[in-house]
Amino acid sequence: MKIAAISATPRLHGNSDLLCDQFLKGAAESGHSVEKIRLAESVISPCDACSSCQSGGLCVKEDDMRGILEKVMEADVIVLATPVYFYSMSAQMKIFIDRCLPRHRELKGKGFYFFVTAAAPQHGAAEETIAGLRGFLRCLPGAQEKGIVYGTGAWDKGDILRHPAYETAYEMGKALS
Repeated sequence: MKIAAISATPRLHGNSDLLCDQFLKGAAESGHSVEKIRLAESVISPCDACSSCQSGGLCVKEDDMRGILEKVMEADVIVLATPVYFYSMSAQMKIFIDRCLPRHRELKGKGFYFFVTAAAPQHGAAEETIAGLRGFLRCLPGAQEKGIVYGTGAWDKGDILRHPAYETAYEMGKALS
């Protein structure tokens, strides 16, 4: 299988980014093709709601999202990893989701994993973020939520390395079939 991990943290080697790495490590060890896309290293403009994509099928913006969307379209499994900021997903993740509009109907039948990290120790701190990610999936025909990894209680960079979620992400990747 092809796996595309969308890392939406602005922090290089941030906690949600490290969870992506672990998942991809496990998946690669199981023989899958893996790629991580760090949105912070891409130039992606927000959607302008111009509706051009609804008539022509392509976004009028010429930025990195075209290439990212191609990689996502080719993937069988997609990981959406984001830190929780003010009980929501990062701006980078929201822009990515909004910019999927031109081809969202083509993202059918794909499996999705959610990785969220938050400073607060309770899983409830990530529920609004999970709800937003699930809302995205509701717009994709046949999308399947395959799993969630909660990296709650991870504030400082690297906290996730000592968190049970770190091993959970690896095992999820390893178990892909």
